[in-house]
Order: sequence, then structure tokens, then C-alpha cells
Amino acid sequence: MILATFIQAIAQILSMVINIYIWVVIIAALITWVNPDPGNPIVQILRRLTEPVYAFIRRYIPTTVGGIDLSPIIVILGLQFLNLFLVKILFNLASSLG
Repeated sequence: MILATFIQAIAQILSMVINIYIWVVIIAALITWVNPDPGNPIVQILRRLTEPVYAFIRRYIPTTVGGIDLSPIIVILGLQFLNLFLVKILFNLASSLG
């Protein structure tokens, strides 16, 4: 019962972290449309949080189509997949243990 509760808590926290990062990606993508000041601390934080993931995706998948970078969409789709697949598996595992 304790293990089931622990796994369920991990699944819930993982789901929250995924959702927060999805919002970070959305906000970072929206901010790029207005050409922000690169010295702004918020812009710097958003770039530090998103650019490593974008660079990883760009290394394996061509993401620029017609001058538009599709990396944020690919990241969001991947995170949604993890949220729907991995988190659900953890919740099912917890319910089978409890």
C-alpha cells in the first residue's frame, strides 16, 4: 500500500512537471514573436530552459519549415505523449499494487 501511494505520488508530480514545462515552452515561443530584449532576465531563463531541448531535437529532425521553427510543437507533442503514456502506466501500476 505504501509503495502504491509512493508510485502514485511520483506519477502526479511527473504530470505536474510536464505540464509546467509545456507552459514554459508555450510562453517562450510566444515571446519570440515580439523580439524581446535578450538582456531581460525572464527571457534569459526561458531560453536556458528551452534551448537545450530545442537543440537536441534540431540535431535529429529538421524543424524549420518555411522559416518557422517547429521545435516547440515537437517538444509539446513529446511531452503530451509522456504525460498520456508514462504517467498513465505509473497510475495503473500504483492501482494494481494497492
